[in-house]
Amino acid sequence: MTVLVGVQGPTWSRAAIQEAAQEARFRGTTLVAVSAYGAERAAAAPAARPAARLHSTTEQRAAAEAVLQSAALDALGADAATVELRVMEGMPGRSLVEAARQLGAELLVLASRGDGALSWLLGSQYVLRNAPCPVLVVPDPAPAAS
Repeated sequence: MTVLVGVQGPTWSRAAIQEAAQEARFRGTTLVAVSAYGAERAAAAPAARPAARLHSTTEQRAAAEAVLQSAALDALGADAATVELRVMEGMPGRSLVEAARQLGAELLVLASRGDGALSWLLGSQYVLRNAPCPVLVVPDPAPAAS
């Protein structure tokens, strides 16, 4: 059994990763952080962006791995070494649900931005409707008052 957290980037995912790590400790289980990449995400690229500028699958995977490592390190510091990092080719929502099924996840954690929008905009509804386990949506901490 595992706790799974969806990671899109360090900024949106920090609180979710921290909460997921705490849940994994409470449950005495592994924390797995997942990020998605691939051609399927190209459909969300701005229409003005030429297809020639889209990166190869290898470059997309490398970028997703870098984001995942950076997000885990940013959220957990030295404890990031205890997190299993996985990148999956495909759409974010479907990738999360697939990973949750494959790993027998007992909890799936998603981040939300301060405006209440789920970080994994392309697929958050899919996750909420199809996850094989409970889903915890973690809000970003409120920004400090100026």
